[in-house]
Amino acid sequence: MAKILPRHLQMIFEINDHFLEYVRTYVTTDNDFIRRVSLIEEGYQRKVRMGWLSVVGSHKINGVAEIHSDLMVTSTFADFARIFPERFTNVTNGITPRRWLAVANPQLATLFDKYIGSEWRCDLSQIAKLKPFTQEKAFKEAVADIKFANKVKLAEYVKRELGVELDPHALFDVQVKRIHEYKRQMLNVLHIIARYNEMLANPEKDWQPRVFILAGKAASAYYAAKQTIHLINDVANVINNDERLKGRLKVVFIPNYSVSLAQLIIPAADISEQISLAGTEASGTSNMKFALNGALTLGTLDGANVEILENVGENHIFIFGNTVEQVEQLRRDGYRSFEYYQNDAQLRTVVDQIIEGKFSPEDPQRYHQLLQGLQYHDYYQAFADFRSYVETQKAVDEKYKQRDQWIESTIQNIVNMGFFSSDRTIKEYAERIWKISSIQAK
Repeated sequence: MAKILPRHLQMIFEINDHFLEYVRTYVTTDNDFIRRVSLIEEGYQRKVRMGWLSVVGSHKINGVAEIHSDLMVTSTFADFARIFPERFTNVTNGITPRRWLAVANPQLATLFDKYIGSEWRCDLSQIAKLKPFTQEKAFKEAVADIKFANKVKLAEYVKRELGVELDPHALFDVQVKRIHEYKRQMLNVLHIIARYNEMLANPEKDWQPRVFILAGKAASAYYAAKQTIHLINDVANVINNDERLKGRLKVVFIPNYSVSLAQLIIPAADISEQISLAGTEASGTSNMKFALNGALTLGTLDGANVEILENVGENHIFIFGNTVEQVEQLRRDGYRSFEYYQNDAQLRTVVDQIIEGKFSPEDPQRYHQLLQGLQYHDYYQAFADFRSYVETQKAVDEKYKQRDQWIESTIQNIVNMGFFSSDRTIKEYAERIWKISSIQAK
């Protein structure tokens, strides 16, 4: 007796039959190709390929950042790009300047109004009109003063809510986003501990004071993410109470992350951590929000970081780590994270400290599973990018000490962010994807 399928599965099988008939008739009779594009994965247990189904059921597929739109065509959906080449496009996403500058950073918005008027609020490309003023002493000092005032405001919040004193003269290094292994908050933590060890070993060195600020939410059932948050707080507890550091290094995890908190944190950032493994972040928008508010991006060549680099220039951004191609090559060659652990003494020391319970003495076993997972199954290649990340962080320190150069880069980030507007994104969607004309209000 034939098994009766649920209606929704029956519909998917019917769609697949029609689709595969189309492929055989108009594309190819190659059975291997047909097997690869089938909406049903055959095997011990048949599975619906939901990504495949979404491509067949869509009239346009957008990667929301140039690098990922390219990856869809050359890798993820390469077979479908052969079948439906006209469906694949790129419209990079954006942010609204009304929320992320006018509301989040009113002092900076008022300064821009003074120099170029208020049209930039509805047409962010107008912000390029600030370029003639970028070398003007009064403008540069005003931008720097506003950044400092925002850092003071955030420091007051942290002191009031968390009881941790932050020096607003220190470099504020910020990573705020959903807690996820591919976003690599763990890589950030590994560097923080490495820096801590170096500062204790070389107390007389002219260390650039640094405040590491992290925030974000984790899915309730996501054990590794929740463990990462726990580790950040444990590390913060040790570092913030170590008097040998003389206040030159602080770590805070700000709980209950929200849009309101983002509006407080983002304008205060000097460095924007965008450190996902290359090829994993579709685009990101926090990178745009930070850059528009004058933070320099420290990131991989992933998502919209690539387009930010193209717009602000390589002198005003810090890029590190393996490229998409290098990441894939490592996987093809059989990436062995334990070899990186063995061959990098600084990394090995940090990992051993966490595993041995240096930051969780009341529960030394707390992070065994988390760190041993990285030693043997580091899918997002934090160990592979560790050395590049640490060295790039040193370059950040050196540049921050050159106040004029830093302010120059801050301003260059701001004035070159006109492309990253949600208004431009929606206009492109309307014209290129939805095929509708803009309607003028009567």
